[in-house]
Amino acid sequence: MDLIFPDPANEEAYLKYAGEVDAIVGWRPTEELISKAQKMKLFVNPGAGVRHLRDKFSKRQDVAVANSHGNAYSTAQHIVAMLLSATNKLIQHHQWMKAGKWRTGDKEGKSFQIKTLKIGLLGYGHINRQVHEFLKPFQAEVYFCKRSEDGITKEESHSFYPLERIHDFISLVDVLIVTVPHTSGSESMIGAKELELLGENGILINTGRGAVIEEEALYHALQKKQIAFAAVDVWYKYDCDENEEGKKYPYKYPFHELENILFSPHRAASPLEDLNRWSDVIFNLKQLCLNEPAYINVVDLRIGY
Repeated sequence: MDLIFPDPANEEAYLKYAGEVDAIVGWRPTEELISKAQKMKLFVNPGAGVRHLRDKFSKRQDVAVANSHGNAYSTAQHIVAMLLSATNKLIQHHQWMKAGKWRTGDKEGKSFQIKTLKIGLLGYGHINRQVHEFLKPFQAEVYFCKRSEDGITKEESHSFYPLERIHDFISLVDVLIVTVPHTSGSESMIGAKELELLGENGILINTGRGAVIEEEALYHALQKKQIAFAAVDVWYKYDCDENEEGKKYPYKYPFHELENILFSPHRAASPLEDLNRWSDVIFNLKQLCLNEPAYINVVDLRIGY
């Protein structure tokens, strides 16, 4: 197997080899590159989200498109870190100490024990399954909601809610952790009604995609204290411009004026240089060398995952 590493900033370097390659590993291929790569049998997106590939590969049914879940451990760790920050009020007490408020005790910002909370996992793929593993020592009650029972074990079935019962699911839990991809079916899945069901003590964590949660509904739910707290890693407007003060905010509503939100700049998958995250990509490249390759993580671009 020959590996070619063109200059990532030079599209012409990619096009030079396009007609020779059997597989491409990359984030955002141009339509010209896809069109010229006539020998290509496999395209691997080294991340989970593939919505941006749907239209580009609509005419290339001969190409297997796979994603990667090598970021699952890091993202799950980030989720648990945000959860602990929320339950233990770490940011608030950090800010109070910087302001000279010393040992306020439980009268302001008391902690909550995770074992007393019902944790809801919306989406139960690689990331939330790892979150579930991380949470087991905390003795929390964990429930999950997904489209189908595929992959659900007999032991897990009592904690499973189908998507049709999402309102029952959200009403039950104290913490809602969202990791679902952005698809036509998941867009605005969480709106004003769902946030109301989560309740005034509810905690929301989103590392899926911003569009899964209605921006206006989330802002007003936090502003009016209809939910207690949100920790957000994925946003709404990534091509944001600087304002008059030279600041960039990836959203329309002024979330930065709120005190009950934890900001994370889409970095849950860090560290990117972790070589272990490439194991499933390497597996698929090895499969390419076989007469009957058995690729993993092949996505259905029609549904977006």
